[in-house]
Amino acid sequence: MNVVRHTDSDYAEKIGKLAAQSSLFDPVIEQRARDIIDAVRSRGDAAVLELTARFDGAQLSAEQLGITAAELMAASLKADVNLREAIEFAHKNITAFARRSMRKGWSVRNDQGAKVGEKFNAFSRVGIYIPGGTAPLVSTALMTIVLAQVAGCREIVVCTPAGVSGEINPALLFAINRAGATEIYRVGGAQAIAAMALGTGTVPRVQKVFGPGNAYVVAAKRLLFGHVSIDLLPGPSEVLVLADDSANPRFIAADLLAQAEHGSGHERVWLVTPSAKLIKAVDKEIAVQMPTLSRREFIDRALTNNGWLIQTKSLEESIQLTNRLAPEHCEVMTRNPGKISQRIHTAGAIFLGSWSPTVLGDYVAGPSHTLPTGGCGTSFAGLTVDQFQRRTSMVEYTRSSLEKSVTQVQKFAELEGLDAHGRSAAIRANVRRASKR
Repeated sequence: MNVVRHTDSDYAEKIGKLAAQSSLFDPVIEQRARDIIDAVRSRGDAAVLELTARFDGAQLSAEQLGITAAELMAASLKADVNLREAIEFAHKNITAFARRSMRKGWSVRNDQGAKVGEKFNAFSRVGIYIPGGTAPLVSTALMTIVLAQVAGCREIVVCTPAGVSGEINPALLFAINRAGATEIYRVGGAQAIAAMALGTGTVPRVQKVFGPGNAYVVAAKRLLFGHVSIDLLPGPSEVLVLADDSANPRFIAADLLAQAEHGSGHERVWLVTPSAKLIKAVDKEIAVQMPTLSRREFIDRALTNNGWLIQTKSLEESIQLTNRLAPEHCEVMTRNPGKISQRIHTAGAIFLGSWSPTVLGDYVAGPSHTLPTGGCGTSFAGLTVDQFQRRTSMVEYTRSSLEKSVTQVQKFAELEGLDAHGRSAAIRANVRRASKR
């Protein structure tokens, strides 16, 4: 891994580059994603099929894009007891957490006696992207689709890439179906986001797009914002461990290796600590543990590109740097981790203490593991069930409450030069006055 110390002469420069670095805003990737979107916009299914063959190697027809009931049945038959139990275990926690997070309608009377409030309705048709690539992300199906189901979305469209043979991993397919998807298409990458956002002959457009993905998927979501609503910008995985000298180096090494193994090479992992001794111990542990892991080639690439052991001057500086980096996952392995966590304001999710590895959040804890990456945690929160709900404000005036407001309405209209605005309220007040004569 790369080591940076506060005593380095170019420490500030290195930290500045780390804080600015993100594959989510690569101009080359953005242009390629734009070209893919333009192709899908102009040629629909034909472009989707061509891009699927080019990037995934699957030769499909438009009729083969959708997953059939027979395929879902076959996937269900292949699901063994252990898989079913694991999915039900996670499903229960995710469902319970989502139900507690639901937004509920409310109303009050304002000072003039009018009723004002909000109501929340589920989006009727949503699109969810489940990454494929080198690992079937069964957990992501649950962490996204279950929220849509709890919210009450009637149509839950899922896109996920197929392999060269055109098949989707049966465990992933089983999880997608169990979580509540109503339509499933074997389409991946930026072309899947474009298909859901713009619509094609086979994939009718959705109202909002959700889900994580690689840099191309995230770029497509950014470029299509406005054509469709999006959730957030969850790209390649990240973890930052904020630690002091009380932390266990074996635990830290294991957690850094876990988040580096996804396979894109754009994963980012950091250890931020004032302890030189801890950095040395973690570096040694990584060297011990990595040779035993099956995906060590992927891990090595991620650690070489974006793996950092950072020694700060103090724990205070470590906290400041954590907020600056805005990590997707932040593990706090310090004395009094709860107190320290109160000062972290930009992480997607915070894991407290030595017994709360990120992997619990990845799979079973309950909150969705779809979280902002690439520094977007400064502006975005993680995925929650209320993002599948559409907010509508509600306003109901009586004659009496309107009459108490009309003078102020007319004043605003006069100031803005919009006399028709003033009249639309005044004409009602005049009706009341006329009826009294």
